[in-house]
Amino acid sequence: MSDRIQRKLASVVAADIVGYSRLMAENEAGTIEAVHELKSQLVEPVVAQHDGRIVKTMGDGFLLEFSSVLESVEASVALQERLKTHDFRSLGGLSIELRIGVHVGDIVIQEGDIFGGGVNIAARIEPLVAPGGIGISDEAHGHIRDKLDLDWADGGAHDLKNIPRPVRIWYWRDGPIPSSLAPEPDLQLPELPSVAVLPFDNMSSDKEQEYFADGLTEDLITDLSKISGLFVVARNSTFVFKGKSVDIPTVGRTLGVANVVEGSVRRLGDRVRINVQLIDAKTGGHIWADRYDGGLEAVFELQDQVCREVVSALSVNLTQVETERLNKVHTTNIDAYEVFVRAKSTPYPPIPSRLKAAGALFEQVVEMAPAFAGGYAGLSWIIGFGALWGHSDPDVLGARAEALAYKAIAVDEGFGWSYTVLGVSLLAQRRFDEAEAAARRGVELLPNDADANVIFAVLNAMRGKFDVAIKAAETAFRLSPNFVSGPYLNVISHANFMAGNYQAALAAYERNVNRGGPVGPPAYCWAAAAYHATGQADAARQAVQELTARFPDFGQAKWNFLQLIEAEELRQRTEALFRDAGIPD
Repeated sequence: MSDRIQRKLASVVAADIVGYSRLMAENEAGTIEAVHELKSQLVEPVVAQHDGRIVKTMGDGFLLEFSSVLESVEASVALQERLKTHDFRSLGGLSIELRIGVHVGDIVIQEGDIFGGGVNIAARIEPLVAPGGIGISDEAHGHIRDKLDLDWADGGAHDLKNIPRPVRIWYWRDGPIPSSLAPEPDLQLPELPSVAVLPFDNMSSDKEQEYFADGLTEDLITDLSKISGLFVVARNSTFVFKGKSVDIPTVGRTLGVANVVEGSVRRLGDRVRINVQLIDAKTGGHIWADRYDGGLEAVFELQDQVCREVVSALSVNLTQVETERLNKVHTTNIDAYEVFVRAKSTPYPPIPSRLKAAGALFEQVVEMAPAFAGGYAGLSWIIGFGALWGHSDPDVLGARAEALAYKAIAVDEGFGWSYTVLGVSLLAQRRFDEAEAAARRGVELLPNDADANVIFAVLNAMRGKFDVAIKAAETAFRLSPNFVSGPYLNVISHANFMAGNYQAALAAYERNVNRGGPVGPPAYCWAAAAYHATGQADAARQAVQELTARFPDFGQAKWNFLQLIEAEELRQRTEALFRDAGIPD
């Protein structure tokens, strides 16, 4: 390798002048003088002060390199702050604004210039930033989150051109942020006693025990979710805090709960120790804490003790049926349960590769623990999902999913998720009454399960029971408000679309897009048709263009979902709206 080429990790800043072409057209000489002034009086001093260098100057911007992410972000903030008060006299009253993108990554240095992923991502972030603002990648945010007294807005994950994976962007709150980035509304506390269970810390030296700790957390959430007098946030919303140093009051506000459970697990050989504490989310004060020691073979009994203590500390009265459900251990095969926990979180976002991977894990669960209902229910879920949203024969897939759901129920009739997936399989076969009864039973057994509520919402929307559908979809989202990759906002959009509430459907769709949620063919279809129905022709065309660009093989005729609308009139109305919006047949 030539000694003129160097590779290293660096923080890269891409800064572009907003409206440079317009400024040149209006005042070419003044703009040239102002850009020179910008460089000599603002950029160069700030970069030097923060131990960086100007890699190159383009007509409309700058590429900067720093050895430290902290220095690069501080320099970006200083530059934007100075620009607010600087008077470019040569522009005759016009101002210069910068958009700044920051990333940290590997770069290649050759003859003073820099190349590579670190440069490309910073350059792709910059156009997504509001004039006068700063956008930083998730990697950069991780470096400065607890080190700089700056507030950042989560802009969600973005697909960037020629970047193979989505990039999460954070926006500097003291500067302008994109107008589409509406702040999430504060969540009101539920009327019921409410709790969120944070992922238990793995205190074992073996990192392979992470899934053991996750499994105990998952099972505790599932047990608490069986209690009708308690509001429990879903696993997928609490697990975003895994591995992070958290502020309990912030967690409480983010998830809208009054109490938080956190704990740790240490597994040594055939012994296990569980430390648990219940915390007042408002004050951060401890309500109750305890330690549980026992043999590995009794770990689920230890966990039942934890569950009962939490319920008691929250002064929740259990019915006799709920007491019996809490005493039920669905499997004693710890290894199989760990695989089940992995499998259940794998299909999000629901792209084919993730669904296939989840199916393979559920097959492992069946092989490892044939007496555990979770494996059969999981396979039913994956197959049933394909029956609803795919292009294969829904009757064939529905029948296969139904058989697996009934197998799960035969193994363990108290495993609530089995009834939810049974509802999916029966909907695929247009057996609407049976499907609704099964899905309702799933919600009764797991009233705090977001997925049970979201399936109940989809089913009722397809039946024309719109009020029930909207309420169930909103409940699902409220149970898992922090799970960006979840389907909950999309289902709120779907339920409102089916009801003819097009503005509400668009509000949910846009909220999902703005926070970086999953957007597949169904979401594009609801959005395009709703935009068309509300007279927003340009937005409708844009949604259709994105649909056809991302999913070129999609067509209504091959899509199962529309055929599963119960009332012929509702199906025809939906198809007509899709057709008028320009959605491909």
